[in-house]
Amino acid sequence: MSAVASLTPGARFRHLEATIAELQAEMGAGRLTARALTSAYIARIRALDRGGPSVGSVIEMNPDASTIARALDRERETTGPRGPLHGIPVLIKDNIASGDRMSTSAGSLALDGVTAIRDAHLVARLRDAGAVILGKTNLSEWANIRSSSSTSGWSARGGQTRNPYALDRNPSGSSSGSAAAVAASFAAVAVATETDGSIVSPANANGVVGIKPTVGLVSRDGIIPISHSQDTAGPIARTVADAAALLAVIAGADAHDSATAAAKVDDYAKVLRANALKGARLGVVRSEFGSNPATDAVIEGALRVLAAKGAVLVDPVELRIAAELQDAELDVLLTELKAGMARWLPEFAPQAPVQSLAEVIAWNRAHATEELRWFGQEFFERAQARGDLKSPEYLRSLAMCRRVARREGIDATLRAHSLDALVAPTGGPAWLTDLVNGDHYGGSFSTPAAVAGYPHITVPAGFVHGLPVGISFVGPAWSEARLIGLAHAFERTAKARRPPSFASSALLSAD
Repeated sequence: MSAVASLTPGARFRHLEATIAELQAEMGAGRLTARALTSAYIARIRALDRGGPSVGSVIEMNPDASTIARALDRERETTGPRGPLHGIPVLIKDNIASGDRMSTSAGSLALDGVTAIRDAHLVARLRDAGAVILGKTNLSEWANIRSSSSTSGWSARGGQTRNPYALDRNPSGSSSGSAAAVAASFAAVAVATETDGSIVSPANANGVVGIKPTVGLVSRDGIIPISHSQDTAGPIARTVADAAALLAVIAGADAHDSATAAAKVDDYAKVLRANALKGARLGVVRSEFGSNPATDAVIEGALRVLAAKGAVLVDPVELRIAAELQDAELDVLLTELKAGMARWLPEFAPQAPVQSLAEVIAWNRAHATEELRWFGQEFFERAQARGDLKSPEYLRSLAMCRRVARREGIDATLRAHSLDALVAPTGGPAWLTDLVNGDHYGGSFSTPAAVAGYPHITVPAGFVHGLPVGISFVGPAWSEARLIGLAHAFERTAKARRPPSFASSALLSAD
């Protein structure tokens, strides 16, 4: 055990690895209050996130969290709980607007101290459900769309988030803080966002469950945008059941977001069955294997678990994703980024010193010592040079993305083999954090579902030299309930999750 781990009060923390259901049972029995739970998480964050191993996952604490929790305790006593999230502290990523005293900054110093004029729709839903907004989590600045040589988990405002399984390793991104915080039991659950990989990749690297929903299941209202075609918020949790409980609260129609008009929200609690894998047809995407032999071995073990629980493995299946999709996707993201920033900043932060992407670029140049110390902003500059949403180049790229990822990709593969879902390694183990050279990923299965706008769930599958790796379940649009059932049944049998030890290095962590 590392010196850091020996100083960690993990085993003595009463709520280590506690689930939402367990916390609600404690509160229902009168053995716990929302205020006491909030205070306990705050103390743990101070001890381990800002002190001790200094994970750096929480960028700002909500100064009103204890007051909110106290009011919810009184409400529980008088009228009872509102639902499963009543009194549960929740962390939210710092690119999601909260109309309170906390900043909404995307990790940028340009928005440090800038408060949103209203809640994002999903934040309003959390408050209505009785959740305690505990704080904001750090992220890869601007959700990792600033530079091709960036380091995940770094923002000028929040610094570098570290992986709690090995502090010299990267937490991946861009939802770095959300995944690291939940892994370290700084909260039971957190809200993250994804454009391509930003939920599932950090969930994989930090040994937690991540759900990237169908685009439109959760309102994009209030999320600092990259791409309206691919952006979505989703839950990070330590169990599938907790992730499903959070998703049930934040999902639903919103007049501010036309994509949610087609949202199909199911009762996710009803699909949490031990036998959900029996008879399920799962296609194994072998093209996603091969980046790391040890990761492959873990996933082979996961496939044996799936088969033992009654799943029919169609192995292999081919997922046709054209090589040129990468360039087309980037064209879509950069064009939509420029348009999205021009809408979000005046609507949610009219008092901010920047009101467009061009002004953000200029602000960064004027504050290059703080903002551009480790990497540049070439993606911002390329986005600023793009045309508008009516440009022929953008429309061609958008059409290609939808055709290749949906009709010719995921849809075609599922249909050809009558599959319920695709399975593959989510990614490799966490890499060493390197601010000089930037990220060096070890494989990723995020792009097909991200470009298609389809749901993707990752669940812990095992460890490679003490570093977590996950298995992915991907399905067609609006198939969240089916995927949640499959993932939950796998999780119950595999039991692959274990809490982090805050080792200083993977060389010193337990395997």
